[in-house]
Amino acid sequence: MNDAVGGVRSARDYILLVVKGMAMGAADVVPGVSGGTVAFITGIYDELLHSLKQIGPAAIGVMFREGIPAAWRHINGNFLLAVFGGILLSLKTFAAIIGFCLEYYPLLVWSFFSGLIIASIILLTKQQPRWYWPHYLACAIGVIFIYWVSIASPTQLPGHWWMLFLGGFVAICAMILPGISGSFILLLVGLYPVVLGAISDMDLVALASLGAGCVAGLLVFSRFLSWLLDSYHQLTLATLIGFLIGSLNVTWPWKETIETTIDRHGEVIPLVQSNVLPGTYTALTHQDSQLFLALICFAVGLCLVLTVELLSSKITFKPIKA
Repeated sequence: MNDAVGGVRSARDYILLVVKGMAMGAADVVPGVSGGTVAFITGIYDELLHSLKQIGPAAIGVMFREGIPAAWRHINGNFLLAVFGGILLSLKTFAAIIGFCLEYYPLLVWSFFSGLIIASIILLTKQQPRWYWPHYLACAIGVIFIYWVSIASPTQLPGHWWMLFLGGFVAICAMILPGISGSFILLLVGLYPVVLGAISDMDLVALASLGAGCVAGLLVFSRFLSWLLDSYHQLTLATLIGFLIGSLNVTWPWKETIETTIDRHGEVIPLVQSNVLPGTYTALTHQDSQLFLALICFAVGLCLVLTVELLSSKITFKPIKA
């Protein structure tokens, strides 16, 4: 099987891509964790951006000139089908497990995510062998931007179809950026409960509006980001590293809740939180900080990424022309 970007892949390779897509989907459901981060961690980020960029008028031209199979290869269709199939599968399956774990074991889940991100920062830094002052500046800007987003005060926008379209457009742009969570953006603008309700109730109008916005955002923003990586690779990579560093402010497990809201089920959910030390967390909440188990989960996340990177480096594909 040939891909426009990835080369010859076996059935096992596509199963692995589906699993990576499922991990992206599960991450995107969690406010604060980005599916783009998972794509970076699992080594499919560049190919994902390039494949999305191929969808457009050029692909339509190839379809009319050479047929549908050629157009499918042009957009790296097998790769996109595997990844997005995994994302969609995760939204209705594995995402529920993540939600359960976040409700009953939040400290351990956030520790695990922190381990994933720390390992990603380590691996990405290795791809940036020489740092000059523009790279440090770009990294700092990335850190500050994500930190600002993470502490921004939430608002409430109406759940009309056109607002869901705009929300999907912005959220999907955030989802493909490592360190920025599309779910967190939706939470900030008050659309996160609306989207979860639409998925649960299968509200086709709301889902279609959101989906159209996501498709539009993917087609527009993927081109811009791919151009940045091609034209200013080192600066863009340094900025993305900054995004990941800034996202650690979100995934820090021990937090003090400052502001809350009521979701559609009448349950209280936190909106604004500040990070505290494990001991302070115990004193404030009168709950066990689970420090030992949290460190174990952190180590598991760290080792998981390093193991995936090691395995991915041993998998090579026969290159072909796009």
